[in-house]
Amino acid sequence: MKQATQREASSNASPAGKPLDAKTPAASTAAATPPRRTPASANAYRTPSAACSPEEREQLILEHLPQVRLIARRIHERLPESVNLDDLVSTGVVGLISAIDRFDATHNVKLKTYAEYKIRGAILDSLRGLDWAPRQQRKRSKQIEAAIVAIEQRLHRSPGEDEIAAELGLSLEEYYGWLVEIRGLNLGSLENASGDEENRDLLKFVSDDEESWPSRLLERGELKKLLAEAISKMPDVEKMVLSLYYHEELTLREISKILRLHESRISQLKSQAILRLRAYMEKRWPNPRGI
Repeated sequence: MKQATQREASSNASPAGKPLDAKTPAASTAAATPPRRTPASANAYRTPSAACSPEEREQLILEHLPQVRLIARRIHERLPESVNLDDLVSTGVVGLISAIDRFDATHNVKLKTYAEYKIRGAILDSLRGLDWAPRQQRKRSKQIEAAIVAIEQRLHRSPGEDEIAAELGLSLEEYYGWLVEIRGLNLGSLENASGDEENRDLLKFVSDDEESWPSRLLERGELKKLLAEAISKMPDVEKMVLSLYYHEELTLREISKILRLHESRISQLKSQAILRLRAYMEKRWPNPRGI
């Protein structure tokens, strides 16, 4: 009888040897705690690579495609017309897929926010890959243009080389080094660019219908006036370099012999003159796609 009573008591006991009672804290807590429910916004924080089926992953890609096109359009507005919008969109889609596959919900960031970061980064990386010039050269060119604009606004005249160097916090020799580095950033000409045996100009094969419009002729006339005004405010030596290089079509070596300056100095003056023109024209001829 005693053994039967012990077996009955042991059958009603917990694994730890304590009897289970609905009034105990553990039992009451378990009974009072409802099952955890997934919030409605869980889809924004889930990890697609771990929780999504291929169908759900494809659905996420389709849902965020408008975001890709929006970002690509915003970036394309600041680029030359030669850059294809569809190429930017295609690159953005690759960034979107990467964002969906790599998304980690533990960082408490929405998928849309993370996707925007990856899409923009993929597009910008592709554009940097198309640019042959190092980013440092582009940056220094922009810094020189900004310095020229700042000095002109402050002094109401065209700045000298020493003033530009001081604005950049550089010595004159360091500034000359910058001009040498960025001399290759100037745009080339379409003339004689085909490289074939006949040495034909590509400009002859460009449609001139739109350029013959009265509005285009008026714009071109106003642009020439602004360029003449900008050149008139430049130092005489820079005017001479531009005239000999672009109008007389002389080489830098030939110009150096005429002005009795070193060829590297002529290259510096040419780069500086172009930056002066660019800074002057950007302020008076606003164009989102550049000059």
